[in-house]
Amino acid sequence: MSIVVQGVTKLYGSQKALDNVSFEIKTGEIVGFLGPNGAGKSTMMKIITGFMPPTTGKVYVNGIDTSAGSPEIKKNIGYLPENNPLYPEMYVREYLQFAASLYKSGISVREQIDRIINITGLEPEQKKKIGSLSKGYRQRVGLAQALIHDPDVLILDEATTGLDPNQIVEIRNLIRDAGREKTVMLSTHIMQEVEAICDRVIIIDKGVIVADEAKSDIYSKISSSRQTILVEFDRDPEEAMLSAIPGVDSFRKAKDRIWIIEAGGEEDIRPAIFSFAVNNKLTVLSLQKQESNLEEVFRILTT
Repeated sequence: MSIVVQGVTKLYGSQKALDNVSFEIKTGEIVGFLGPNGAGKSTMMKIITGFMPPTTGKVYVNGIDTSAGSPEIKKNIGYLPENNPLYPEMYVREYLQFAASLYKSGISVREQIDRIINITGLEPEQKKKIGSLSKGYRQRVGLAQALIHDPDVLILDEATTGLDPNQIVEIRNLIRDAGREKTVMLSTHIMQEVEAICDRVIIIDKGVIVADEAKSDIYSKISSSRQTILVEFDRDPEEAMLSAIPGVDSFRKAKDRIWIIEAGGEEDIRPAIFSFAVNNKLTVLSLQKQESNLEEVFRILTT
């Protein structure tokens, strides 16, 4: 296992930020680490990277205890914190040279820098000062410093915060490529990001793990008997009429002539909606059952 977390609790005075947290992450996995603000995500990442010790419990990275203060831990981990601390007055190559010089990797610093600039697509900006770069390129520089010593484990805290859609796709591709050979732990509030690149999802709430599943299995955490139907009529029905549809629990208007209808039970409610439309001389323009998504799972498990 690349990362092993065993019974970790972290106290800040009387406040419990983490409560007996345990999980393992294998080599080659990209794991989405999700939770509301204040759930304990950044605290857990700082403990894994050795920046702070747990109050109780143990964390091992490649078999090394992170609380031991061993320099080997730093060689094994690449870390991009949420605030991406950079030196704006330094040039890109200058900064990466500084970052590379902190590690004894056995290859030349120039080779390290050339390799990582190519991987992260920094060639057009490599001779510029960091302070003059766009947000997207600054994130690339942060990711470059996390990768420059070719670590086995990559810890990324909100790596795509503040980026535009094109930049997000580019950073996602970089993370996906890195995940082919490394263990990646990614904290994010962007559910589409997790669905796009992660193999597994860990959800933490109030310092406790509430879900730890393969991405394809995470939806089992919520009831499969809940139905959400999106229906478009040729004209709006009266709300009192909708409430008479057998099995309907609730409904709301999404926009003109489009309604979201929710129902419990395992029997498909779409035939009843279609019959309702026929009986009330309405034409159904579209009728779609919405599948559960990660955002819905997250909301249910953390509220």
